Amino acid sequence: MHKITFHRFAISALCCASTTVLLACGGGGGVGDPAADASTTQTLASTAQVQAAAKANANAPSADGGGAAATDAATGTAPASSTTTSTSTSTSTSTIPEAVPAPAPAAETKTPFGQDAAAYSLSFSEEFDSFNSSLWNDHMWYDSSNATKNFAVEDGKLKIWPQRDGNGNFFNRTVDTDGKYYQTYGYFEIEAKLPKGKGTWPAFWLFNHIDSRRPEMDVMEAYAGGAAPWGFTDSSGVSHPQAYAPTVWKGDQEGQLVGSRQFDTGTDLSAGFHKYAVKWEPNKQTYYFDGKEVLTLNVTMGDPMYIMLDLWFGSASGSPDNSTPQGKTNSYEVNYVRAWKFK
Repeated sequence: MHKITFHRFAISALCCASTTVLLACGGGGGVGDPAADASTTQTLASTAQVQAAAKANANAPSADGGGAAATDAATGTAPASSTTTSTSTSTSTSTIPEAVPAPAPAAETKTPFGQDAAAYSLSFSEEFDSFNSSLWNDHMWYDSSNATKNFAVEDGKLKIWPQRDGNGNFFNRTVDTDGKYYQTYGYFEIEAKLPKGKGTWPAFWLFNHIDSRRPEMDVMEAYAGGAAPWGFTDSSGVSHPQAYAPTVWKGDQEGQLVGSRQFDTGTDLSAGFHKYAVKWEPNKQTYYFDGKEVLTLNVTMGDPMYIMLDLWFGSASGSPDNSTPQGKTNSYEVNYVRAWKFK
């Protein structure tokens, strides 16, 4: 396995001990085109048809033999042979109410949660309407893609779930923008629901492999099968995640840990969606859970990094087994991934 595994397993040892490492702490620092409204178009079209029908009815010969002039459907004008227009035609047409277009739905405002929106401009927005292979890879750069399908984009979400492959083994799945999207500094945020089960190890991180260097910012890593408060076991014997850790490796050399914190959220992270984020400044990083600051580090890391989402197995979560729920219903679900640059 590549050097990156050293980092991930080094932190697992740290996590198993349930210790918090804060090597450097400091104070807090610090566009989408709206779619055409289809319903409005249909409303206008329907209203035009009603008006045309009303006019046609008004201009039709009356039952008493009165001759209202017929309207030419193609030109909207009376035929040359018609020289009279009944008073009832004018009256009927004028009483048809004008169509009032329905207001277009307001476009969702994509702003960093809990931050001053005026300080940022949106630079990356993945809402998972489909899996965009021109933006996302489905494996790490040093690995190949496992042929067993354990991820999909459905219902506006990326889903990655525990699954045994053809050899009967649970396997890691990584979805990243390596070689396709990078950013230096800014605000990075996901909204996600985590999987349950012993051995599950979901993560959201920023990373790069530059020659022998490996700068890494783990915004979220969770270990459902780890000792409390990492997780708890329900009455069915299934492990649920409760705590997670932001962790930072400077990456200039092996084992260069900058800081980490085991943050106990006090809630089941597999039961609902939560926001995990980092504000990355030239000399500071601030990590957030649902807008709450959980870790601040005074550190300089200036390499461009790409975005990674993954579901791995092991580390402080232990080894998956028959108690680990498989399949799509136990997914690491990501509702969106967004990034902003500082103005």
